[in-house]
Amino acid sequence: MSIKRQVTEGEEPVSPFAKIFSYQRSVANIVTFGLKIEVDPPIFVEGLKNTLINHPRFSSILVTRHGESKWIPTKVKVEDHVIVPEIDPYIENPDEFLENYTSNMALSPMDMSQPLWEFHLLKLKTSLAESVVVARFHHSLGDGMSLMSLLLACTRKVCDPEAFPTFVAPKKSKAKNACWSLVAWLWFLVRTTFHTCVELFNALVFMCFPRDSAICLSGKPGASRSIDKIIHQIIPLDDVKNVKNAMKMTVNDVVFGMVQAGLSRYLNQRYDLETTSDTRKTLDKLCHRGAVIFNLRPNRDIEDLANMMAKGSKCRWGNSLGYVIIPLWLKPEDDMLEYVRQAKTTMDRKKLSLEPLFSYGLLKLTMDFLGIKAVRNILNRLFHNTTMIFSNVVGPAEEISFFGHQISYFAGSVSGISQALIINVQSYVDKLIINLAVDSDVIPDPHHLCDLIIESLSMMKSAASENICHASEV
Repeated sequence: MSIKRQVTEGEEPVSPFAKIFSYQRSVANIVTFGLKIEVDPPIFVEGLKNTLINHPRFSSILVTRHGESKWIPTKVKVEDHVIVPEIDPYIENPDEFLENYTSNMALSPMDMSQPLWEFHLLKLKTSLAESVVVARFHHSLGDGMSLMSLLLACTRKVCDPEAFPTFVAPKKSKAKNACWSLVAWLWFLVRTTFHTCVELFNALVFMCFPRDSAICLSGKPGASRSIDKIIHQIIPLDDVKNVKNAMKMTVNDVVFGMVQAGLSRYLNQRYDLETTSDTRKTLDKLCHRGAVIFNLRPNRDIEDLANMMAKGSKCRWGNSLGYVIIPLWLKPEDDMLEYVRQAKTTMDRKKLSLEPLFSYGLLKLTMDFLGIKAVRNILNRLFHNTTMIFSNVVGPAEEISFFGHQISYFAGSVSGISQALIINVQSYVDKLIINLAVDSDVIPDPHHLCDLIIESLSMMKSAASENICHASEV
């Protein structure tokens, strides 16, 4: 597509964080939708014409001239962004084909001469869906959470085709009298200040003097880590809720606990086979850390997210994420519930700190005063010296359809960053989708790692049931 000069009034400056990603053509968000019916390309194209391209980012080209990057509006032909590959309907292993297809998308750079998004409609029946839609968006368009939210704003409830999806609302605290409310607020302020200072000090020490177990997940000498394999599995959400209810914790605590347990078992199995006992003792002493992504947007109502495609929306758009650096509890434990307890302790501490806001502010100030190169150095240091990146997103509570196509599941991930392991967990109705993006040189057996995470949840469920039975007997 040739790039023509647009009127100056139509141009829009690129945000600082979008500018960082604009220099890397393969940094993208990849979202896989499993459908309950065979995808209909004409209907899907028409749906995109009425929704997604109304957002200015999806009808603009990212152009850099003399070091200045701008979004320039252009005419979009939706059909050019919708790919329908020819697939053998009798393919022997459709699940493996889908994994290879998404992995190839993760490795392929995007064409920067046109709007940076595309949809691949796969008439492929897998073990989890009748057909599949794989969407890819360059990270300069926005972060994964904003893009996922925008896609969900294009969907509607199956039971009510005119209604937006609904999400589980967080429980509100019970009202207290004025005196106790003031005391609670002051105590909250003290705790927040204390935890913020402690966590920021720990993060600063880590960034200046990284000491992490990323060496445990190392590839070939001198190789740069990059995502080249994406897989996902689905488990019942009720299994997580059973453990949550038994331990009186949150779903996020249980999910993060089972991820820690699975990764602990994976590392111990791997190094039982590959290392000496002295090396294993050294590995146990290392402090493992991960990066957890936090959404910093205040607007979370689905109606507000739908307005992102309308002129004059008040929703913030772009890359607006903060991160926190968390210690991972990866020591071998006989009691599997200990991983959940440690996850709760860590998460409660992080929730009481303002570390996500400060991490976002740090990157922004670094960009303003030191430039892109300094920000990229910070991010590379973060990714190279952490064991994994983790995010957990709450999805719709009722079944939804995408332009009339009922959705069976959806899973999001990111590619093109220098990290060996990215774990994204997404809930949808009564399902929990676990999505792993890995560097296959570092983690050659991602399915085994995912199985260990799921098995850890089963072991937690059994342990929680035993605890309840024991408590009732007492």
